[in-house]
Amino acid sequence: MAKNRLRVIFATFSAYKNGERLATNGMVEPMLSYFAPKTQRFVVIDQPYPGSDILTPIIEIYKKGKLSKKTYSSFFVRILNPLLATRNTMGTRIPFKLRDFLSVIDFVVRDRKKFDLFIGLESINALAGVVLKKTGFVNKVVYYVSDYSPIRYRKGWFNQIYLILDRLACQNSDFIWDVSPAMMPARKKAGLTTKKIAPVVLVPNALFPKQINYLPQNKVIPYSMVYAGTLGKENGPDLAIESLAKVIKDTPLAKLHIYGGGEIDLKRLKRLAVRLKVRRATYFHGFISDPVKLSNEIRSYSVGLAPYRAITGDPRWWADATKIRLYLGAGLPVVTTQVPPLGKELIKESAGLVVKDSPESLYQAIVSIFKNKNLYLKLRNNAIRKAKDNTWEKSYANAMDSMFL
Repeated sequence: MAKNRLRVIFATFSAYKNGERLATNGMVEPMLSYFAPKTQRFVVIDQPYPGSDILTPIIEIYKKGKLSKKTYSSFFVRILNPLLATRNTMGTRIPFKLRDFLSVIDFVVRDRKKFDLFIGLESINALAGVVLKKTGFVNKVVYYVSDYSPIRYRKGWFNQIYLILDRLACQNSDFIWDVSPAMMPARKKAGLTTKKIAPVVLVPNALFPKQINYLPQNKVIPYSMVYAGTLGKENGPDLAIESLAKVIKDTPLAKLHIYGGGEIDLKRLKRLAVRLKVRRATYFHGFISDPVKLSNEIRSYSVGLAPYRAITGDPRWWADATKIRLYLGAGLPVVTTQVPPLGKELIKESAGLVVKDSPESLYQAIVSIFKNKNLYLKLRNNAIRKAKDNTWEKSYANAMDSMFL
């Protein structure tokens, strides 16, 4: 069937604040940008993430690229709201998983229309799609995986449930979309029998075309570093500040620019900058929700920092690193740690440096770029080259072509 005749449904999740979907969502904008204008009918079932200020899943129906209807899950799903309200804090919550599964079944059964393709982000959504396929509502099911860890949860029984759901989704879906090549080897190591699983399609994270936009080299601010992203300790913003304290002794004009929000995290980082006596060299720009605006901001700096901490079991060991792709699109050489799989590509293509997750290692890498213009230009040129075709359009088009859809 031609792509523009396809009927596609995408079940995902988003964080909501003041009733509005936040930018930190489950691939909604990228999927909309590719599928909505190319399909006959594209439906998004958006399930508010725990901690949001709304509880009921939202259904958006697009026809020929335009939103034609926006509605909500029925009373059959909303009946869970009082229970959800008692568990509405960030994290994995079993009542929310039940809601997510039911919201998919609820919409499709009420809609009474058949879909050519069902794409479920996370195993619960994919398994709901499998049920719909077995009952004749869906032709093909994709299990879309944005992150994975064989030891995701500390409680052994809970982690085992997580692994079982992942295996069931891998075994019963028609295709698996992994954002990183590191995911399937990790599943095998955790006990997945690969003879029984669906074909794996690599669907790396990407950028919108307007995000692939860099400044001429003479417009870049010398000795400037940038950290852009969430500010939890696992992502390494503390490490970036600690390395700045060392860099600035060697390069007094060095500056660190931090983009990210969260009152508690910002207070922690500002206190750290004061304690290390680098507060005047550390600039906090807050959270920028518009990805294009963020890209336009960070392209002014010399080096992009992605100092993920080496935490056992952290999903970042096996996931794709959007932060790194953001830097590459802005023409920035990248300094990252040994954690993200994308780091291997940086080394192979000489677009960045990979170091241990320590202030000393980060400092040495940053200074080596600042002091060696030839190294800086090589890394920058390769970063620009690598990001050139890293678009969502290409990522999803390749995935669809590989499935013959």
